[in-house]
Amino acid sequence: MTTTGEGRAQDALTASGIVFSITRHGRVGSLAEAAAARGVEPRDIVKTLVVRRGEGDFLFVLVPGDREISWPKLRAHLGVNRVSMPDAATALEVTGYERGTITPFGSTTAWPVIADVSMTGRRVSLGAGAHGVAATVEADAALVALGADVADITDPL
Repeated sequence: MTTTGEGRAQDALTASGIVFSITRHGRVGSLAEAAAARGVEPRDIVKTLVVRRGEGDFLFVLVPGDREISWPKLRAHLGVNRVSMPDAATALEVTGYERGTITPFGSTTAWPVIADVSMTGRRVSLGAGAHGVAATVEADAALVALGADVADITDPL
């Protein structure tokens, strides 16, 4: 088992049994640049966001690149009145990953995963534990491996 973010993510991807490929492209300045570097459409880049549901209670929210979290939809789906995004230091503390590198694969805590329904049925690119490193996977296989709750929780940008 490796201790770097990238190593943890790849170990977890391998252990999941899903087929994946790794792309390394270094830092990029925009979603369009990241998509071009990874050879995918912007909508196929999936952002992993950490959301706080309560004190010490976090979850991962998977959001396609052409969409954003709908806070009302997410709150309704979770049955809560309030959710928030933790600061960068807290996100690192609860996942083991810096912002911009976060992935549910290999997180130091296996928080629940909620994925937007619009990412299903296609190949997507997720962060893989280090800046400019991504894993391309079949979304449906990744969602099964993560035990993700799939729901309508986003709106178009």
